[in-house]
Amino acid sequence: MEVVSKVRLKLLVNKTNNKVLFAEAGKDFVDFLFYILSLPVGAVVKVLKKDNMGGSLGELYQSIEALSETYIQPNQRKSSVLNPKSPICSLGIPIRQMPDNESKPGKFYTCSNCLYSGICHVSDVPNVPCPRCNVRMKSEASYVPPGTASRAAQVPEVGFVKGVVSYMVKGNLEVTPMSTISCITLLNKFNIKDLGSVEERVTNFGIVEV
Repeated sequence: MEVVSKVRLKLLVNKTNNKVLFAEAGKDFVDFLFYILSLPVGAVVKVLKKDNMGGSLGELYQSIEALSETYIQPNQRKSSVLNPKSPICSLGIPIRQMPDNESKPGKFYTCSNCLYSGICHVSDVPNVPCPRCNVRMKSEASYVPPGTASRAAQVPEVGFVKGVVSYMVKGNLEVTPMSTISCITLLNKFNIKDLGSVEERVTNFGIVEV
């Protein structure tokens, strides 16, 4: 697992009351928020949400429910964080979650005549006699996972969400894709008429902040 020690966040702050309106976050930070719900906490939040007791995590839960599958990695499902059955990673809480959840296949063996005869028999037990030529099957075969050819051309992104866009993270932890319209809507919600009253600040989010 790769762990990023610090993640940069752009904060839009109302200078009048020094209040953070929202944060512009990249894939790293949003992956971390998704990781929080991949823990059993997600199951707890789901129960609390029914009684309107989820708080900020409840808001995060609802925003992930509403997030379009378009922004989710092809090999991931929102259900893994909304309805977690077990922790995705037991190695601690990373800033950026990059586990390899794919189960590794066992070893397979074939006989030495396989390359020459063009007919191969495979066994998951070594030294079994080949049913065709009776030579012991002890040559380890290479396992090729499905879709390897397509993945070789383009290495897939890791984590939960795609990095093609920035994301807006509100004070209640609600996550939405960043857009000009969403920014304007939020500024209107906070009754911000003078853009000079807001400023952008860059902060680093790390393990201490977690």
